[in-house]
Amino acid sequence: MKLNENGVRVVHDLIAHADRLHVTIAAPPGDVCVIDCGVDARGGLAAGCRLAEICLAGLARVRLTRGHDALWSGPWVAVMTDHPVSACMAAQYAGWPLSYGDYFAMGSGPMRAARGREPLFERIGCLEQPTRAVGVLESACLPPAEVRSDIARQCQVEPENLTLLVAPTASLAGTVQVVARSVETALHKLLELDFDLSRVISGYGIAPLPPVAADNLTAIGRTNDAVLYGAHVTLWVQGDDSSLEAIGPRVPSASSRDHGRPFTDIFAAYDRDFYRIDPLLFSPAVIDFVNVETGRQFRYGQPQPRVLEASFGVSQGSGIAGEAGE
Repeated sequence: MKLNENGVRVVHDLIAHADRLHVTIAAPPGDVCVIDCGVDARGGLAAGCRLAEICLAGLARVRLTRGHDALWSGPWVAVMTDHPVSACMAAQYAGWPLSYGDYFAMGSGPMRAARGREPLFERIGCLEQPTRAVGVLESACLPPAEVRSDIARQCQVEPENLTLLVAPTASLAGTVQVVARSVETALHKLLELDFDLSRVISGYGIAPLPPVAADNLTAIGRTNDAVLYGAHVTLWVQGDDSSLEAIGPRVPSASSRDHGRPFTDIFAAYDRDFYRIDPLLFSPAVIDFVNVETGRQFRYGQPQPRVLEASFGVSQGSGIAGEAGE
C-alpha cells in the first residue's frame, strides 16, 4: 500500500478545489508546498474532512453525520476504513513531534512512513521510500524555512516533492481533523495492549464535533474530550472470541486512572506535561468488536455526557429553534 502516493492524489484534488475549500497554497520554486487550512486561511468543514483524509493517506472516508442526539445534538465526525492499520497507525497517528526553537507542531500523515524513525514501525511495518511525500502539521503557525527543509531531509525527498498541510487545533478544519481520530485511538490502545492488529480488517468511528475554541489549549481539551468521552468505535476482527472478551474492558478510556475529568483539568494537574498523563487514557469512550468469523459482537465502555457538557461549554439560549417571529 503506497501511503504517500495515495495521499498525494488527495492533495491534488484539494489543490484543484482550493478556492471552494477556502485554503491557500504557497509553492515557491524549489521549496516545499505549504497548504494553509486554518492558520491564516479560513478553511472550513470540507477542508477539515479532506485534511483528515490526507492524514489517513486517502485510505479512509471522513464525513459529518448525525450521532447520538441524547449525548450531543450537534454534528459528529465519522471515519470509515478498510485499511485500518495502514491508514490509522502508519499514516494518521500523530507520532512525530517537531520542535525548532519557538516553533512546535505535531506531525502526522503518510510522511511518517517515509521518515520511519518511530518504534511503532518496527511492529507494524509499512515503511516507504517515496519520491513524493505529504504530511499534516497541527500547529498555530506555518512552518519556517528551516523546519520545511529538515522535514524534507528526514523524509529523504527533495523539498519541492514535499507537501505540508497546516491547521491549528483552534480552527474549524483543525478541529475536524483531530476529532477524526476515533478509530486511530482505538487501534493505538490495542497496540499498547499487545493485541495483534493484523486481526483488525475494518473500522468505523464517530465522535462529536465540539465548538471551535478561541485558543489552542481549550481546543486541545475539547477535541480530546470528544474522543475520550464521546467517541464510539466499531472494529471488525478475525480470530477467537475469548481474547476479545479478555482485552475488551481494558480498551475504553474508562480503564485509565485519569478518566472522568475534562482533559484541560487533567492536563493542568500534570503541569501541562502530556507524558505524565496515563497513556491508557487515550482511547474512545465506547468500543465494539464484531468477530466476522463467529458472528458475535462485544461492547465495552460508555460515554460521559456530563464531561462533554462541561468541556464544550454550550450555553442554552432563551429561545427555541423554530419559534422566531411567534
